[in-house]
Amino acid sequence: MGLYTEKQIASALKSLTGWKRSEHQIFKIFVKKDFVHAMGFVQSVALLAEKANHHPDIVIQWNKVTLVLSTHSAGGLTDKDFSLAKAINEL
Repeated sequence: MGLYTEKQIASALKSLTGWKRSEHQIFKIFVKKDFVHAMGFVQSVALLAEKANHHPDIVIQWNKVTLVLSTHSAGGLTDKDFSLAKAINEL
């Protein structure tokens, strides 16, 4: 699980609709119909994250869910982040 290079990060982000980079992490804001739908989405993300053994930071603001991914143990972005982001986008 090596850190991605700047070139790898740029390439991986191109294939992830809506995800953006902020220093050593990637994030995306998801807007759902209402609070209940936002919470259902968070539950689905939790199941994916647990299966991948890679857990995002999650901020819930009524119908908005912000997910932030980074491989803290590696000090930046790795395949784990981009793989989970792709799986989340497929929900």
